[in-house]
Amino acid sequence: MIINGEGHVLGRLASVTSKSLLNGEEVIILNAEKIMITGSKDWAYAKYKQRVDRASISNPRDLGPKYPRRPDDIFRRTVRGMLPYKKSKGRSAYKGLKAYVGIPEEFADAEIENVPEAQFNNLKKGIELGEISKLLGATF
Repeated sequence: MIINGEGHVLGRLASVTSKSLLNGEEVIILNAEKIMITGSKDWAYAKYKQRVDRASISNPRDLGPKYPRRPDDIFRRTVRGMLPYKKSKGRSAYKGLKAYVGIPEEFADAEIENVPEAQFNNLKKGIELGEISKLLGATF
């Protein structure tokens, strides 16, 4: 299944993707930088910035946990949180997910789907995942 992420809500698209992965399908997400996060720009930036800057209270030099900055990696991490990743079933399902920034040439002629239940309603406030990534310092 090849899905164009442009104009889709992050959580809704991630939940549809995780269900498909658990059913044994391979899922490819294109245009990950154009996936939308609902809510204000300040709230979304603060949420992801807090995750990126997280360090251990007892040992501030401990640099974990690692949290991604690039939009395709943020999407993959969101889907991973919806899978039983610590079990072999979830880990093997997660290997079937591929996310890309833009549309690579190998998928230019492929049949690309949209997920109607994950479409972004323009009446809501939102920000693109690519914009959040740029604010976090990612280059893509």
